[in-house]
Amino acid sequence: MPDKLYYPIGEVAQMLNVNPSLLRYWETEFPSIRPHKNKKGTRYYTESDIALLRHIYHLTRDCGYTLDGVKEQLRLNNNTLDDRIQIAQTLNDAKQFLLTLKDYL
Repeated sequence: MPDKLYYPIGEVAQMLNVNPSLLRYWETEFPSIRPHKNKKGTRYYTESDIALLRHIYHLTRDCGYTLDGVKEQLRLNNNTLDDRIQIAQTLNDAKQFLLTLKDYL
């Protein structure tokens, strides 16, 4: 992920491999997701928004939680969320490095 301040909804949707409509829906379901909007209404997400979206995606798709279950998990684990996101990002970076190394060999 390139280091930018804001990411448009299309880029975020590509990062998560979902439709932009799903991101807009999650925005209505989770009040903590508040992307910045310009005068035209285009949504721009910060890295913390993207980290939260990745966590929601993981809980719904990988762990099988319903949206109510995700809300409960976020409420219960709000303190450890940043740690988990950081660990997940580090593991993803290591995975990408190893895959690149494998292709190189």
